[in-house]
Amino acid sequence: MSAHAMLQPLEPTASLTVEKVLSVRHWNEHLFSFTLTRPASFRFRSGEFVMIGLMGDNGKPLLRAYSVASPSWAEELEFLSIKVEDGPLTSKLQQVKEGDDIFLGRKPTGTLVADALLPGRRLFLFGTGTGLAPWMSIIRDPDIYDRYERVVVVHSVRKVSDLAYRDELDNKLAGDPLVEDFARSQLHYIPTVTREPFHTSGRIDKLIADGTIFAGDPDRPQRFDPEHDRVMLCGSMAMIKETAALLDAAGFTEGSNAKPGEYVIERAFVG
Repeated sequence: MSAHAMLQPLEPTASLTVEKVLSVRHWNEHLFSFTLTRPASFRFRSGEFVMIGLMGDNGKPLLRAYSVASPSWAEELEFLSIKVEDGPLTSKLQQVKEGDDIFLGRKPTGTLVADALLPGRRLFLFGTGTGLAPWMSIIRDPDIYDRYERVVVVHSVRKVSDLAYRDELDNKLAGDPLVEDFARSQLHYIPTVTREPFHTSGRIDKLIADGTIFAGDPDRPQRFDPEHDRVMLCGSMAMIKETAALLDAAGFTEGSNAKPGEYVIERAFVG
C-alpha cells in the first residue's frame, strides 16, 4: 500500500482545524508547494507562520511551523516545503494530493511582519531555500508598498531549479490584482545560485559585500543605512547569524512585535 493510500481522515481539535488540499506544485525533486482551504475565521498578518501537519504514526498530530506564502487577503492558504525522504512529516506531506486533509493551526503568529519594523524607505527581504515563503506573502500585500519606496527580495539557493516562484518574481507579480502596479516600480528581485552556473552566484553575505543588493538604486547609500533601511531574515541558521551580526555592527537593532526595530528574524525557526 502506498504512503498516500494510508493517509487517514483527520478530526479537528481545540487548536487545529482540518483543511482540504486545493492544489500541489512540485518544483523539483526536493521542493513543493501546496494550497489549502482557508477557514472563514482564520486571520493572519502577511509574513506570519502557522502549525500544519498530518496524523503521526502514534495517532497524534505531527505538526511543524510553516510560513504562509499567500498574502493576508487571499482566499486560500499557500505553503512552500522541502521534501525530506525520512522526515517524520515531510516524507508524508510530499505525498498529498488534491482533496486530502491537512491539519491547520488556529493561531498564526510570528515576527516577520511589517509591524515589527520601524518605518523606513528600503525593505530588504533575505531568504535561503524555503525562507522565501514569507516574502511571497509580504510582497503581495499592498500595504508594504505604502510603507516602503523600494522592496528588495534576495533569494539564495543551491540549484537553479530551487528558485521557486522565479517566473512570478521575474515578472514583478504581473497580473496580481492588488499589487501589479506597485510591484512594477518598487519590487526588485535578486536570485542567486551557489552550486550551479547562473547570472548571479554567491551567498547573501557576498552580495552584500560586493554591493549587488544595492545595485540599481543610485539615489540611496550603497551600504546598509539604519536610519532608512529595514531588513527581514528567514532561512538557514548560518545566513541569519552572519547577516544579523553584520547588521548589528552597522548599528541596526533587532525588532519584535512588542518593540519594533530595524531588522527582524523568525526566532521560531532558529535553533
